Amino acid sequence: MFIRQKAFKNKDGSTRTYLQLVESVRQGGRVRQRVVATLGRLEDLQDGRLDALIENLARFSQSTWRRLEEQAERLNVRWSKQWGPALIFERLWREAELDKAFEALLEDRQLAFDVAEAVFTMVLNRLTDPCSKRGLVRQWLQGVYRPQAEQLELHHYYRALDVLAEHKEAIEDRLFARARDLFWTEVDVVFWDTTSSYFEGRGPEGLAAYGYSRDKRPDRPQLVVGVLMTRDGYPIAHEVFPGDTADKATVETVLDALKRRFHLRRVIFVADRGMVSRQILRAIEEAGMEYIVGMPLRRHRAAEAVLSQPGRYRKVNDQLQIKQVTHQGQRYVLCYNPLQAEHDRQAREAALAHLKQRIERGQAKELLRNRLLARYLKALPQGALVVDTDAVKRAARYDGKYLLRTNTDLDPEAVVRAYKDLWRVERAFRTLKSALDLRPMFHWTERRVRGHVMVCFLALVLESLLLRKLRQQNPDVSYEDVLHDLSQLHAVAVELDGEACLTRTELVGQAYEAFKAVGLRPPARVQPLPRPETTPAG
Repeated sequence: MFIRQKAFKNKDGSTRTYLQLVESVRQGGRVRQRVVATLGRLEDLQDGRLDALIENLARFSQSTWRRLEEQAERLNVRWSKQWGPALIFERLWREAELDKAFEALLEDRQLAFDVAEAVFTMVLNRLTDPCSKRGLVRQWLQGVYRPQAEQLELHHYYRALDVLAEHKEAIEDRLFARARDLFWTEVDVVFWDTTSSYFEGRGPEGLAAYGYSRDKRPDRPQLVVGVLMTRDGYPIAHEVFPGDTADKATVETVLDALKRRFHLRRVIFVADRGMVSRQILRAIEEAGMEYIVGMPLRRHRAAEAVLSQPGRYRKVNDQLQIKQVTHQGQRYVLCYNPLQAEHDRQAREAALAHLKQRIERGQAKELLRNRLLARYLKALPQGALVVDTDAVKRAARYDGKYLLRTNTDLDPEAVVRAYKDLWRVERAFRTLKSALDLRPMFHWTERRVRGHVMVCFLALVLESLLLRKLRQQNPDVSYEDVLHDLSQLHAVAVELDGEACLTRTELVGQAYEAFKAVGLRPPARVQPLPRPETTPAG
């Protein structure tokens, strides 16, 4: 068999050339050529498909395999380590100018190790495969290509935590200034929310305390962490509080930070239900700020008056209707979601059906400890328990509704949009506690704990930067899928005839989306193997 070029003339006089696989056959004593297959137009095949075909055919050639075996004996693979996430997040680290921040903050100190590298390595670990600092040195770092970290030892990471705790505010201030240069002309809306994280063991005195546990671990001492974010999900600052600190008390701290540190011209403070009190709202106004806060509709004193105000709801979309209400000089926005209302109604009917069954069996008293069901019960003079129909009617008034209070001049729809952006903060906390593995704590001094939380905060900053860039480039790209595909990019050290070099595996899946989003070219396929103290190209 052989390959033949076959040219055909077009009507306009031009020609097109095809490649054909042809074999010679004997027919009637004469040798003729028979076309086995037409491979395609020559110019189309030359875009790389022809090379792929040749490579695939070579797999079945005995002589080719013998030649490859001979070459393989000259090739020695020394190691293969994960490379992709380090390349992307280091690019973002430098874009945020965190390298310059540490250089400026520590210029007067003589330290025998690279603090910025130690911090970045801990942040990278938080983003990819969180573990203890001991596990980072003994296990995780052995499988990650990070030659800059090869000179670091375990005690260097602990000392870097001390530096982070000492310079927390200065680093956050520089990050905020840099982000404002990159993204915003001004920040007008900020979000604040808190979460808790428990300790294994006693924890450090001054932070570890028993309080309301969002981890459902009231048997463990904990701390409280709050994060201040912009409306597009970028973290501005964080605070660490003792575990018995109430949410309302944390607001005073963040108000002070907004006034003292960030010098914002206009601030609309957005917080969820249970986060504020009348005293806190008064403090926000005295600080010259505005607010949008969720109100506990069932427990708010003005709820009945607000619900009873005349006026029609204005439809925003199929899942939102809004009505503005002014009561005793305060501005409220009452929101109604028809889909949620139907869900609430069905849930209540199912609960009442269960309640009636228990009453018929004489088992209603056991339900008094259930706060959600007990509100539908009332006792008759003779002591029997029955369904309280008035309570059922009152509950139905709240179906699908939630209440916002604000002192802004924004239109009601803008108020609701700003409040709904709180989901970004809630998502940040899910990230902070799961993907970044804030809990449980492995440090036993307050300074180290604060340094550890700062590492998690910096990881959240880099993740937010990558999310932002991915959304701008391709909104359909999944952050989780990109990070998974990036982790498949490995650096491979090989020796060929005794000469060492560095190569890499191919980009798979959506890994290239990350390189494109951050404006970085993938590393060269082959390059000299750098010494530990140098940074590889790419």
